[in-house]
Amino acid sequence: MKLDSIEIIGQIADLKEIDYKNTLAVATLIELLVEKGLITKHEFTRKARELELSTEAEITVVRRCR
Repeated sequence: MKLDSIEIIGQIADLKEIDYKNTLAVATLIELLVEKGLITKHEFTRKARELELSTEAEITVVRRCR
């Protein structure tokens, strides 16, 4: 295995660790907001879906412009 391949594998492992920590942080924040009654899980889910649809629409527009 070349040195470049080893470096790439290491970078992927680092990204997985960072992704895990970011996911944990977001999940923690959501749970705290729900526990404090600032949002409901339904509101969070609805907003997440809204943002997902918005992002999908933006991607479609960008692809059409190419």
